[in-house]
Amino acid sequence: MTLRQIIGGLPRIPLLMTLAALLVLLSLGVWQLQRLQWKNDLIAEMEAQMALPAEPLPLGQLNVEEWRYRKAMVTGRFHHDKEIHLYAPSSKGLPGYQIITPLERADGSFVMVNRGWAPMDKRSPDTRPEGQITGSVTLTGLGRAAWERNAFVAENAPEKNIWFYGDLEGMAKFLDLRHYAPLFLEADASPNPGGWPLGGQSRVKISNDHLSYALTWFSLAAALIVVFIFFAAEHFRAES
Repeated sequence: MTLRQIIGGLPRIPLLMTLAALLVLLSLGVWQLQRLQWKNDLIAEMEAQMALPAEPLPLGQLNVEEWRYRKAMVTGRFHHDKEIHLYAPSSKGLPGYQIITPLERADGSFVMVNRGWAPMDKRSPDTRPEGQITGSVTLTGLGRAAWERNAFVAENAPEKNIWFYGDLEGMAKFLDLRHYAPLFLEADASPNPGGWPLGGQSRVKISNDHLSYALTWFSLAAALIVVFIFFAAEHFRAES
């Protein structure tokens, strides 16, 4: 019996449904392999950026992508009266806030500096007066781009100065900042007076499970083929 005779002898609807499902599963597997390559390139680029030595963050216009995940130095004066409180758990899962403070540079522009994390009872600046550094400061941090809200994150509440995602434009508007760098700068682990906020909170980790996803889809495709072979064998046995 030829392959054409075998295919022609199979029930049309189960055959077409199996072929359609097989095409979908294989397409999903190939798509995950493409995503794997994209993610590998992204991680390699990120690691290359982080390996670069710290450089002064340029005044004026800058390309966010060139400074994303890159160490940068800034000098200026903090405006502690304009603190932003971004809700975020600590590395140990404790609730608290990341303290984002605008730093004014020599040209009058601002950089939104994420100075670090503080627990719930240290949200108010009055509870950590030692950390309200005055005068000119120079610090090093990691450039991070703004990010958008996803379906699992609450809406920002500017009226309460409680933020849940990095809406840089919204924060600048809330603080009435006209000229500011188009990125956040996450301070390194250099200790702040009094211990708060706690710097060095950068978490640069990108999940990369696309290979396992691809193997899952290809395994399902293989399982579908095996099941259909058994189905076809039973069909011809019943017909004979």
